[in-house]
Amino acid sequence: MQAVKMYTTAVCPFCIRAKQLLKSKGVEQIEEIRIDLDPVQRDHMMQATGRRTVPQIYVGDTHVGGCDDLMSLDAKGGLVPLLQGA
Repeated sequence: MQAVKMYTTAVCPFCIRAKQLLKSKGVEQIEEIRIDLDPVQRDHMMQATGRRTVPQIYVGDTHVGGCDDLMSLDAKGGLVPLLQGA
């Protein structure tokens, strides 16, 4: 299983939904980076992704995007293979 990293904030319904989907696919651990607590990490996220919104989700080294991107990837059947490192 690939490592999953997610940039989040304390109150973010999209972050919660994304975590629920990932856990339903067998992800046991998600590295959460709280950008509301660490402005340096917020800047890093924006430079790395070109986006300002959370969540921003990485599976391994692949930037998946936000919650809608994650849901779309799953609907196309691409999430499980990505999680498995295929």
